[in-house]
Amino acid sequence: MTPTPDNTGRRAIFLDRDGVINRALERESKPYPPTSVAEFEILPEVPAACAKLKKAGFLLVVATNQPDVGRGTLAKEVVDAIHTYMTSQLPIDRVEVCFHPGKGMSDCDCRKPKPGMLLHAAKELNIDLAGSWMVGDRWRDIDCGHAAGCKTVFVDRHYDEQLKQKPDFSARNLGEAADIILSQSEDL
Repeated sequence: MTPTPDNTGRRAIFLDRDGVINRALERESKPYPPTSVAEFEILPEVPAACAKLKKAGFLLVVATNQPDVGRGTLAKEVVDAIHTYMTSQLPIDRVEVCFHPGKGMSDCDCRKPKPGMLLHAAKELNIDLAGSWMVGDRWRDIDCGHAAGCKTVFVDRHYDEQLKQKPDFSARNLGEAADIILSQSEDL
């Protein structure tokens, strides 16, 4: 499915969750999601970055793969509780989640790097994908953003993982990513 630019739509910032909004749990230089609300720690720069992006008129949409639910190692209720807490703390407009297990155990259109979650949110919220951004800390996020027709910002957490496509920009955290997005949006 190829996205069609719609310049009459709203602009959005699509945010990966773990490693962008909250601290990912790292084991052997690889990121893992929190397994409880108690482990879910919003990174310090995130509230201010979200507020600046909202003030600039962007919708904020979280797009997150949560394959542990599909693999049976994490209860969906835990992910739902984390998202309830997250949306109570941050001005998030929508949360899109892929619960499919991946690793060859599922074939869906929503699991990043496929753009299904972004395309679904765009349709539901009248989002102009060409005027929107995907911010993520993994190659899947960047590839997803490109596939949806968004600009991309890679939050470099120095994981032991290579990018497959070049992001439009790189940043150390969501605060820097927000500054990049806002400076680029002024040029439009």
